Amino acid sequence: MRKNLVVAIDGYSSCGKSTLAKALAKKLGFIYIDSGAMYRAVTLYFIRNHTDIGSDEAVKDALQHIELNFHARDYQSHITLNGEEVSEEIRQMPVSENVSEVSANKIVRKEMVKQQQRMGKSKNIVMDGRDIGTTVFPDAQVKFFMTADPKIRAERRYKELQSKGDTETSLEDVFENLAHRDYADTTRVESPLTRAEDAVILDNTELTETEQLDFAMAQVHAHMPL
Repeated sequence: MRKNLVVAIDGYSSCGKSTLAKALAKKLGFIYIDSGAMYRAVTLYFIRNHTDIGSDEAVKDALQHIELNFHARDYQSHITLNGEEVSEEIRQMPVSENVSEVSANKIVRKEMVKQQQRMGKSKNIVMDGRDIGTTVFPDAQVKFFMTADPKIRAERRYKELQSKGDTETSLEDVFENLAHRDYADTTRVESPLTRAEDAVILDNTELTETEQLDFAMAQVHAHMPL
């Protein structure tokens, strides 16, 4: 019997999964694991080192040279790639345009899932991604599947990029990128984006961050021991 509590959050790109996951982890005192950041960091490494994603040998070799770690600072979770802080760089468009292909790679997913499962064996965690409730932690006690109107998602992502100084990416670029990623995520052969049968749907199109946190907290409290 699992004694620790796992909260799995899946859903489409730019639905605010990480925002909710961070808020839940902070409120509950749990550890937040950003699975998407892991795939983005791997993608960044592949881009920098010109790794041929079509070559199994090249992918296997590259993964042997990748060390990922999470650390907390200013109440935020940050990720390092081989000791380098890359939390900001992995959110830029070059990574966004390639992460779906990298995350769909069977070899990459197998390695990342192994690392994620190890993280959740003995600690209370909140983890967000695409297949957390279906593949990584199918026995998670609490599962959410997040969604929102595509236009709203694109606007949120566009504003986020602007706030980080990206003045070259247009709203149309973001919308097209999200549409491409949705298609890639839901049609890939390896662990496609699907809702677990026991996942609670959370459509936050018209919800504030506070409202979605309150909704999620109510679901989590229902599974916590009195």
